[in-house]
Amino acid sequence: MTRDPGRGVRVRRAGGAAAVAVVLLAGCESIPEADVPAVGSSGAATPDGKAVSPLDNPDGTRPGLAPVRDARDRAEAAALIDKVATKGRGPRTGYDRDEYGYAWMDTADGVPLARNGCDTRNDILRRDGQEVRFRSGSDCVVVSLTLADPYTGKTIEWRKQQAAEVQIDHVVPLSYSWQMGASRWSEAKRRQLANDPLNLMPVDGGANSAKSDSGPASWLPPSRAVRCAYAVRFAQVAVKYEMPVTSADKRAMAAQCGG
Repeated sequence: MTRDPGRGVRVRRAGGAAAVAVVLLAGCESIPEADVPAVGSSGAATPDGKAVSPLDNPDGTRPGLAPVRDARDRAEAAALIDKVATKGRGPRTGYDRDEYGYAWMDTADGVPLARNGCDTRNDILRRDGQEVRFRSGSDCVVVSLTLADPYTGKTIEWRKQQAAEVQIDHVVPLSYSWQMGASRWSEAKRRQLANDPLNLMPVDGGANSAKSDSGPASWLPPSRAVRCAYAVRFAQVAVKYEMPVTSADKRAMAAQCGG
């Protein structure tokens, strides 16, 4: 593997993973419910729709959460986690979801996929789903897909009629971020965190509900294979937003990658 000197992003030579080319068209308005196949492929960032290591996905625009297994990669993961600052978890006083903008807004500045005419939830479903189907006449509203859930290892055949079966997880929960300093951020920065693909993962609804607003010391994905990758993603978000985590959470994150 090498690094792209122009961007500081790792490029894997093996596997032929394609660069991101996300083109999402407008069409989120209310239209008939009949579903039609997605044009071309699932809209995922790799030709086969497979998950990408978080170390190779620093902006979160590529799908999934592939395990971090190679010794060199795990060392890199541990080094990233080591950069995360720590502090005590503050009170939840004053937290409200509306402090982060309305849910799945398309107008949060500073994040990939914003202002493309499609809300954040559907962007993320399209990013990670395979066999994606859209509402008739739309390239936005996802009505069915197949999801390889990274948290449980299950394959989920999702239909919009059972919407809660797949939920969009904020890897760093919003209320957690509030307690770790986001209460003092600008509203624009909070909106960015809430809609940043780096912090969003479509997962099994039950696993997401069990996680609630926990940090890594209290909750980790049931699938042990992705726990280091999950810790890396948590660290990536924390570093990007200059947000500390608790000492217990940092220890738990480091432990998943051999630190």
